[in-house]
Amino acid sequence: MLERENRGSRLKDKVVIVTGGVWGIGRAFCLGMADEGAKIVASDIDLEAAMATIEEIEAMGGEAMALETDISILEDTLEMARRTVERFGRIDILVNNAAVISRVKLTENSFYELGPDDWDRVMAVNLKGPFLCTRAVFPYMKEQNEGRIINMASGAFFSEPDIFVNYMASKGGVIGLTRSLSTALAQYNINVNCIAPGRNFGENLDNKAAWEEYERRTYFQSSLEGGEYPEDLVGAAIFLASSDSDFITGQTIVVDDGMAS
Repeated sequence: MLERENRGSRLKDKVVIVTGGVWGIGRAFCLGMADEGAKIVASDIDLEAAMATIEEIEAMGGEAMALETDISILEDTLEMARRTVERFGRIDILVNNAAVISRVKLTENSFYELGPDDWDRVMAVNLKGPFLCTRAVFPYMKEQNEGRIINMASGAFFSEPDIFVNYMASKGGVIGLTRSLSTALAQYNINVNCIAPGRNFGENLDNKAAWEEYERRTYFQSSLEGGEYPEDLVGAAIFLASSDSDFITGQTIVVDDGMAS
């Protein structure tokens, strides 16, 4: 894991919603953006875990709020946006991070073994969720005439697309959603971009055994020393959330240690 310096105030007083902000990448985003002066809303289906993230931010001297949200439910996402504005007055940045991975055992027949319920659950969270969350915050960003949407895809989409059929389809959809929304929302000064992480250590995956099998079957020579950790994605997220990326929209930044090269 690369050491990250404290950067200071690039997001000072910005209000950031991070979905899935309780572990792994989401938690790292919450802490990293708070370290840049942002006010954080950690939104997750697990409220107790979200509160733990908030306690860490408050211990740093930051401002934060935890919300229990199922991003696959329209009413939950609308409530998330409403309560954020009620507490902090605005929404500057939405990080669509919450996701689930396939629960189907990884075998050569995984496509055939995949049931409609598993397909629907992954799509509901990974693709419908970012759409609903963006839809929920849009009226507030439109009124402000500015905003940032950061979606999370997967570097594996570019390098191992045959693994976890529903997961890969959902993450490909996120890239398409990013490109389409960037055009639709440009007139409101809303930037929409995407980060595609590589194989990230520290993630609380739904199917650990399947992921270990994926690791065993995948040949990959790392371009950099060490593996990728959640904290290694924070710099890209802060860049896309800050004024440094004012002229960037509709793009997918692959942060995967050269895996897709």
